[in-house]
Amino acid sequence: MNEDLLDSTEVDQFGLATAALLRHGSKSLPAGIKDRLYAARLKALSVQKPEKIRAQQHVLANSTGNWFSGPRSLWDNFSWVAPLVVLVFGLIGIAQWQQESRINDIAELDAALLTDDVPPDAYADSGFMGFLKNGPLADSDKDGLDSSKAPS
Repeated sequence: MNEDLLDSTEVDQFGLATAALLRHGSKSLPAGIKDRLYAARLKALSVQKPEKIRAQQHVLANSTGNWFSGPRSLWDNFSWVAPLVVLVFGLIGIAQWQQESRINDIAELDAALLTDDVPPDAYADSGFMGFLKNGPLADSDKDGLDSSKAPS
């Protein structure tokens, strides 16, 4: 079966001989046929698909089971590090922002307590909290709100 196949040098010789015969035969053709053949050749070349080039690269698995494909560049090695660094710095920034926000809230509360007319110890007294909820000031606030809502 292998006897019927031609080797690469025989194929090249056959191609060169065929091209020489076609070139010689095309000299005796009329000009109209030559023009049509030339146009057909140009059309065939324009629709010819580009030849795919296959690059062969050896791929091996290392002892951890990861696939390794030859030497890797510096950017390939650190391509997974950049998103990790951004994530870590983002989380640190968010934690600091939340901590500053809590500190500012506590400072506002402290300032409100210290500038209020009622001493801070009064808020710790459960009777004072009941007085604020049910005392005469709570009733007068309700009356004031009701009178402001009443149509004039």
